[in-house]
Amino acid sequence: MRIISGKYKGKQLNELKFDHVRPTADKVKQALFTKFQFDIPESRVLDLFCGTGALGIEALSRGAKEVVFVDKSPKSVNLTKKNLKMIGEEAKVYCVSFDIALQRVEGKFDFIFIDPPYKSGLYEKALSLIADRKLLNEKGVIICEHLKIDKFDYSPFEVVDEKTYGTVMLTFLSYNWCCTVFNFFNYNVRMKI
Repeated sequence: MRIISGKYKGKQLNELKFDHVRPTADKVKQALFTKFQFDIPESRVLDLFCGTGALGIEALSRGAKEVVFVDKSPKSVNLTKKNLKMIGEEAKVYCVSFDIALQRVEGKFDFIFIDPPYKSGLYEKALSLIADRKLLNEKGVIICEHLKIDKFDYSPFEVVDEKTYGTVMLTFLSYNWCCTVFNFFNYNVRMKI
């Protein structure tokens, strides 16, 4: 598992084989961050269920101004801290359950990654808490990684895009569908897709 791009490009992250950790595949991570390459710099990111910290660390490598990491597993938190130390970055890393973290974090985020264990039933609860606390910026995006066969109630957020990679799907959510679609359109024009 490596950092795909940015100032730490090519660095290998530590990934111990824990039963509860399922790192995002490099090809999925690359597609995700390519989609938002112009929006990540100077953004504020929340990495829920961070596991190894790979998604948040990729955001830091690409210029995010702050990433907050959350995982209830002490093993995952220690691994995330080890990976942060390896690249010389400091960040807030909380060893608490996602619901406690979502009650405690302050401010709004531009990107929120939600990647709990598959079939955990935690997606809707996390989305509800994010909405209740208004933790997502008006033009922010929530990225849920899940099995493509899984269906969820995403309200009050709207699905603005979905991408499938084998059995895995990334679902992109936002409050403001029109603004987000406009941003995706501008991105595609810039990339000449």
